Amino acid sequence: MLAVKPPQPSSSAAVCSLQASLLTLAILTLVSFTYLSLKSLHSPSLQTSTPTPTAHTVQVSQPQVRSDDDGVDDDVYHLPKMFKLNYEEMERRFKVYIYPDGDPNTYYQTPRKLTGKYASEGYFFQNLRESKFVTDDPDQADLFFIPISCHKMRGKGISYENMTVIVQNYVESLLSKYPYWNRTLGADHFFVTCHDVGVRATEGLPFLVKNSIRVVCSPSYDVGFIPHKDVALPQVLQPFALPAGGNDVENRTTLGFWAGHRNSKIRVILARVWENDTELDISNNRINRATGHLVYQKRFYRTKFCICPGGSQVNSARIADSIHYGCIPVILSNYYDLPFNDILNWHKFSVILKEKDVYQLKQILKNKTQEEFVELHHNLVKVQKHFHWNSPPIKHDAFHMVMYELWLRHHVIKY
Repeated sequence: MLAVKPPQPSSSAAVCSLQASLLTLAILTLVSFTYLSLKSLHSPSLQTSTPTPTAHTVQVSQPQVRSDDDGVDDDVYHLPKMFKLNYEEMERRFKVYIYPDGDPNTYYQTPRKLTGKYASEGYFFQNLRESKFVTDDPDQADLFFIPISCHKMRGKGISYENMTVIVQNYVESLLSKYPYWNRTLGADHFFVTCHDVGVRATEGLPFLVKNSIRVVCSPSYDVGFIPHKDVALPQVLQPFALPAGGNDVENRTTLGFWAGHRNSKIRVILARVWENDTELDISNNRINRATGHLVYQKRFYRTKFCICPGGSQVNSARIADSIHYGCIPVILSNYYDLPFNDILNWHKFSVILKEKDVYQLKQILKNKTQEEFVELHHNLVKVQKHFHWNSPPIKHDAFHMVMYELWLRHHVIKY
């Protein structure tokens, strides 16, 4: 009697069975991940809490505020989450080596003072030494600071030509004494200068201007400013004569205000076209102190929009004044790489115009609705902290914003 063999499954049936098993496993895995993801979204630890109102919260016609615990508001930053993450990384990791050479009593290390139009330069020098970013080990440094103050040279009556020679001799001494400049041809080096003095004193050193990071108050193409490499330093006149403004839109009854010297073409046009207007408060010259105590500063408090035309340079300290006193800055310039422009969305708290718009200035400002003005004012209050220097420095102030700009630029350096 012949034995009967049981039927053997075909190879195609085995493949189908394997495929079915894999498909079943994939479905179960997908369901599991979906469940865990939905569960994590509803986890109390990830819920965004309502921010506690602060002194900067606008009480009049208050728009919706979106902010995290670090005070990073979605409304005024281009990429708020990215800014928060990068800022935290900067605080943990960023290190700067300060070259120790140079006599502090002559031209190096410290500007003359922390007041006036060079205050930003002085505060940066001081803040850096007060901060935790400084390292004594150059091998641990991300960037190298060249501590030379052209402002201090000017105070000693040195000509621009001699300034250039002094700066050149100092930088060349660093090149010969240390190996760090030659490692990157200066791409990981930076220096800080405010107003036109430092720009003119360094323009005779093309290798310094081209290769190193320049932190300057006059970020204009006509002085060779390179936006992706250099940093725009906010020109802040501290100490401010009066407290910060804000949360006071009902008190701002004047449409626009400007008073200053006619030391540029756009200022001459501005004064000529609008100085007799009844809605724009435009003065041909700076307000004389004899007219009253702090009359100039007090006008910022009652004005909606403060006109900020460039002077002898593209920058103007009036921008920081406007922000401090709660007056919407109107940037009137064909080119100005505004401070922290790649971090802050200036359109959210200022009005940016071309110089040709000066002839339609009043109509442009009158076309802003009350709701638009309140929104701009509300956002302006949020950014005031970024345009204020402190000693010692505090989180998110002007010093830390400049350091953040430097931190972003150190990532593009090629060794």
